[in-house]
Amino acid sequence: MDWIEVLIKINADDIEVASDIANMVVPYGIYIEDYRTLEQETWEIANIDLIDENLLNKDRTKGYIHIYVLPEQNPNEAVAFLSERLNEVGINHEIDMNNCKDEDWENNWKEFFKPMNVGSKILIRPLWIDDYENSDNRKVLNIEPGLAFGTGGHNTTRLCLEMCEKYIKDGDSVLDTGCGSGILGIAALLLGASQVTGVDIDELAVKTAIENGKVNGFQEPEYKILKGNLTDKVSGKFDVIVANIVADIIIMFSQSVEQFMKEN
Repeated sequence: MDWIEVLIKINADDIEVASDIANMVVPYGIYIEDYRTLEQETWEIANIDLIDENLLNKDRTKGYIHIYVLPEQNPNEAVAFLSERLNEVGINHEIDMNNCKDEDWENNWKEFFKPMNVGSKILIRPLWIDDYENSDNRKVLNIEPGLAFGTGGHNTTRLCLEMCEKYIKDGDSVLDTGCGSGILGIAALLLGASQVTGVDIDELAVKTAIENGKVNGFQEPEYKILKGNLTDKVSGKFDVIVANIVADIIIMFSQSVEQFMKEN
């Protein structure tokens, strides 16, 4: 099914009023681009200050409102209504219309996520694939990342998995800060760790990590997932700590990580 995207360009200071008007056209929400407080909101939402340069270069004086209308809902009428109301309140604006496909973006990526070998011991298997090759008898890590980070396809995830394979010994305790889908903690248990604690600031990631643990046969107390920021809810010391997160957070974390590490 094709949708019509109606894109409204306005001065950023008019976003609030223009958004109220746009919400009168569609009952199911709108998409707003407003870059005036980009740094502040990025820190408040994700606790990071590492921002893509393309976003930093956005024109802070302009704002954009996206709404989506089905062709049978008469997009031209919607545009006429929007323009009339915006003119009434004195908001300068430009309106464009574009066709866009009704794609299931949340699930289409699954087509490209296939079973993969990592290192010499692990095979990552998407939950929806039953037919796969494991002739060298690898440890199978079953995963459904959903919207959480961690499929094994990203280079940093693969590197962390390879380091886990190299350094984790039977009986080790492991802390995974920023655990995402739970992939590193689950791998650690498959590789012989006796206890894993994972932490993530995102509630969806916590839920996903717990579910992925159960699918692989792990739950509390050997596999514990906490919702929190880095180590603010963590106690005790660990043999191995993994942190597959953005660089500036790792740099900050390195200042305090020692207190959570066992001797030697």
